This record gives sequence, structure tokens and C-alpha cells, in this order.
Amino acid sequence: MKNFALIGAAGYIAVRHMKAIKETGNNLMAALDKFDSVGIIDSYFPDADFFTEFERFDRHIDRLKRNGKKIDYMSICTPNYLHDSHIRFALRQQSDAICEKPLVLNPWNIDALAEIEVETGRKINNIFQLRLHPGIIKLKEEIENGPKDKIYDIELTYITSRGNWYFQSWKAENQKSGGIATNIGVHFFDILTWIFGNVKVNCVNISETKKAAGFLQLEKANVRWFMSLDFNDLPKQQKDIGQRTYRNISINKKEFEFSEGFTDLHTVSYEEILKGNGFSLNEARSSIQMVYSIRNSVAVGLIGDYHPFAKK
Repeated sequence: MKNFALIGAAGYIAVRHMKAIKETGNNLMAALDKFDSVGIIDSYFPDADFFTEFERFDRHIDRLKRNGKKIDYMSICTPNYLHDSHIRFALRQQSDAICEKPLVLNPWNIDALAEIEVETGRKINNIFQLRLHPGIIKLKEEIENGPKDKIYDIELTYITSRGNWYFQSWKAENQKSGGIATNIGVHFFDILTWIFGNVKVNCVNISETKKAAGFLQLEKANVRWFMSLDFNDLPKQQKDIGQRTYRNISINKKEFEFSEGFTDLHTVSYEEILKGNGFSLNEARSSIQMVYSIRNSVAVGLIGDYHPFAKK
């Protein structure tokens, strides 16, 4: 049984980590969040110590280590801009880190973290659960076994409508979340480069708080992508049935279905990490570079090859 600590216990994603720690037969020793709406912990680890102040959490973790109860893994579910700092804390406490997406906001942060990995001898694991989705694994195998010179035509659409609260939170601040392409899109950009190769052209057509769109030329694919937080961008069919999310990837005009099978992917991620098969810093580099470039590009408008939803 391994000992875990969790930083960012009040966030919506934290419960998936608690569940994964429980289902892999391990123990959550301590949790931290400046917000105290964390009653969900009782459903998984009612005996875990909880802190709302980092300084007291730091002291507690250090005391555990001195008493022979070192934290083996720290799971990090904090706002995106804090990931880098909390990863550093974990490694300096001689714990391996398990970090939610995006690992960091800037590509150079990866290089700095690599140095700390070497200094401490600890490992950083990134949660890329879509790489563990059976349908996506099958797609990757099909592409690898297909014609080597084939260029695929892809449309990626991800609309996940958010209420007014979202735009009053850190998620709507580019400096803290990285913007929409980073905050909700980094997993999709990761699997695109994982399957279809490195970026050759990265063009941004729309860059707004609520939506973004662009065109990517990868080694084996041309990708038109559109992401939105706006309910009005949903197709009529989804609106009519009261659905607030629409996720679609089409490859050569054929829809790729992967809407099922998401439920337990965090647990699968933890199982792989505990076996030493977690996704490393270098595996995060391509997607972090991509979303950094998107965030810092000037939108060119509706010129060239762009996603049809961009016309709305």
C-alpha cells in the first residue's frame, strides 16, 4: 500500500483521483485546499488529514516523513498555473508527482522540472487518460498499420457549455488557465500529435474567451478544430434534447466514436503509474508547445482552411 497526498481537493476533478487511489488499494494520508467544501473525502478516506493552509500542510508532510510515513505520491489537481510550483513541492518532499492536465503552461517549465527530477531522483507523471482509451488505442494502431504516406482529413469539435460562474473563476483568466485551448483542449491536442505526428503548421482563426478555432497541419493529418464554452454553438439536435456538451472527431468525413469508456480512465492511469508506466515530462512536451503557440498567436480570421463551426 502506497501513501498519497492530494493538493487541490475541492476541485471537480479531485474526486476522480480519490476514487483512483481507493480503487488501486492505496491510502490518502493528507489533502490540501484553501476551500473547505471537501466533504466528498468522507466517501473515500474519512481518516485523511485536511488543511486549508499550505504552511500547515507542508509542516504535516514533513512530520510524516520524519516519522517514517513518507508520502510516496502527491496528486495535484490545483488550478493550471499552480501545477509547476506544486510539482516542485512534491519532488522536494521526495514524493513522485501525479499531475492533472495541463502539466504546465509554458514549454520551458518542462525543462526546469526535468532538472528537478534529476536532482531529487523522483518522477513526474502526467494524466493523459485519453491515451488509455481503448478506442483511441485502436485508432492509433490502425493509423500506424495504414499507408505510410497517407494524409488524413480531420475535424475536431468540442463544445462544453459553461454557466456564468465559469467566467468569474480562474478558468477564464488566460494567465491562470492558459485559455480555452489549454484548459479544455490539451488532451485532444495530445492525442492528435500522439497519433498523427508533429506540428508543421499551426494557424489560429478565432481566439476569444468563450471559443477558439484553428487549423493544424500535422505530419499525417490536416486538422480543423473548434472549441467553445458557449451554449449557442451547440448543434440544434443537442439543444433540443437539453444536452450541454458536444464532442466529435471525424476522420476523412467518418465520425470516430469514443463517447463511452471515460468513467474509469483515471483508475487505469493510476494502475499504470504504480507499475512504473506513467506518462513522462517529454510525452507532455508536444501538446504543451502546441497550446502555448495557440495562446500566443494572433487570430487571422476566417481565411484559409477553417472549421465550419467558425462561421457561426
